[in-house]
Amino acid sequence: MNDQQNTGQQLATFAGGCFWCMVKPFDELPGIVSVVSGYTGGHTGNPTYAEVGTETTGHFEAVQITFEPELFPYTRLLDIYWQLIDPTDRGGQFMDRGSSYRTAIFVHSEEQRAQAEASKAALQAEKRFKSPIVTEILPATPFYPAEAEHQDYYKTHPLDYKLYLKGSGRGDFTELHWNGREDKERLRSRLTALQYEVTQHKGTEPAYDNAYWNHFQDGIYTDVLNGDPLFSSRDKFDSGTGWPAFTVPLEPGLVRREADYSGGGVRTLLRSRLSGAYLGQLSYDGPEPSKLHYRIYSAAMRFVPKGELAVNGLERYQALFANDEPVEE
Repeated sequence: MNDQQNTGQQLATFAGGCFWCMVKPFDELPGIVSVVSGYTGGHTGNPTYAEVGTETTGHFEAVQITFEPELFPYTRLLDIYWQLIDPTDRGGQFMDRGSSYRTAIFVHSEEQRAQAEASKAALQAEKRFKSPIVTEILPATPFYPAEAEHQDYYKTHPLDYKLYLKGSGRGDFTELHWNGREDKERLRSRLTALQYEVTQHKGTEPAYDNAYWNHFQDGIYTDVLNGDPLFSSRDKFDSGTGWPAFTVPLEPGLVRREADYSGGGVRTLLRSRLSGAYLGQLSYDGPEPSKLHYRIYSAAMRFVPKGELAVNGLERYQALFANDEPVEE
């Protein structure tokens, strides 16, 4: 059982209830080639949406992800998956009931099976949920892409998608179980007071009195919470504001823009996509030609020098600095 491809790409298949809600969290991340909605696990060939909805085909609604494990490993896909679902529910997911809405991880190799089993056991040991984890880990079976109208639903039907996601209760469940009091206390214990205030409460730090405002050493600036690579020193510039400034994210899929209407105006805030950490703001007074100015607070980042990229799992970015002249660090 091995669906690894000669290109270095792999498949991951997850059932997590309504497949409309399972695409966006994975889509456009580094190393994610595609996310397809479809049906799997049943006993009929080429099922339709209507047929699966009768609960007689045995199929699950699922998403199949083609990904590059060197850029985004399977274990990180699992981390995202668990935070999207209620893994204690045998009868469906949230307001969607029936066997086609059950959760399951369909593994494509023994390596994936081992990683999924370990991930499930670790989640159970956390005692984050009062009830047992019932999500099954199953061998991958033929996957049938859903009809075109169900692909990328969050893009093609944005209003319907937002209303459905809100009404389903999925978001509220995630907030309750993954951003609760104990999670916040653990985070507070490993951050400085300023780091916590900036990343969690959209706080600010003093201009010209922070770690990286005039720091131009070669390397990568990472998310202080989870280590995601966010910005490169190659894209850093002196904005004259007293805070770190960049022209572009290192991995655009890891930096999320967010509209903010407080204070009587409109601002574009920036967050780290996977950790949710507040990073800073986006403005349009940067260098030509894009004029983009990513103003990022030092307290939201950790700097990894180019000489330490490999030991921090960031060796794929060493090529950015391959032609640089040696400098004292």
